[in-house]
Amino acid sequence: MPTEPTLQNVSFPSAGTTAYGYLAVPPAGHGPGIIVIQEWWGLTAHIKDIADRFAQAGYVALAPDLYGGQVAHDSDEALRMMIELPTTRGVELLSGAVGYLLERPETEGGTVGTVGFCMGGGFVLGLAAADPRVSAAVPFYGVNKDGVPDFSGLKAEILGHYGERDDSVPVDTLDELKETIEAQSGIVPVFHVYEGAGHAFFNDGRPEAYHAEAAGRAWDRTLAFLGARLGSA
Repeated sequence: MPTEPTLQNVSFPSAGTTAYGYLAVPPAGHGPGIIVIQEWWGLTAHIKDIADRFAQAGYVALAPDLYGGQVAHDSDEALRMMIELPTTRGVELLSGAVGYLLERPETEGGTVGTVGFCMGGGFVLGLAAADPRVSAAVPFYGVNKDGVPDFSGLKAEILGHYGERDDSVPVDTLDELKETIEAQSGIVPVFHVYEGAGHAFFNDGRPEAYHAEAAGRAWDRTLAFLGARLGSA
């Protein structure tokens, strides 16, 4: 019986093209599916590590590569790459990834969870609003770069994580976002704000941003949330 996740790079058809991603399968060889959505930097070692952690927790985790193999080296390059990826196109690519993950024999259940960070947190909400196959959505300090989506078709429960000191996603904007989601979908999201934490507080590869206590609490809450809605292997 294997005791470590099985890791591999994969390709799959999505939105009229060939998409790529990083797949981590749990030691048991099967489990519920999770889509892990990158920050504006790209599909970095940090995002792959998060997929590995989900696999170790019992999930089949797929991290799609939204930049086609490119990784930003500084914030100016990351901003350019994020701007050049239209939200509608990103959601189309991610929806294809959902279909691919659900079709894999290792994936259990008919829906998936999504977890994303920064730009990816915004895509978590966009994908959940557009694709009813998403039943659990977890944005970490999500940046909605093209405005909030139409949530009238939302089926997923939402758990959000935000830093008290985040200038990119000010906490005083969260009430309006919560009210919009509830008014359009009837679903009441749960948002947690972490004292003393700023943007990217979960990224342990950036010591200037990482907040260990907030990251630990957010991870525990995320696993409990996903376990209640998707189960675990």
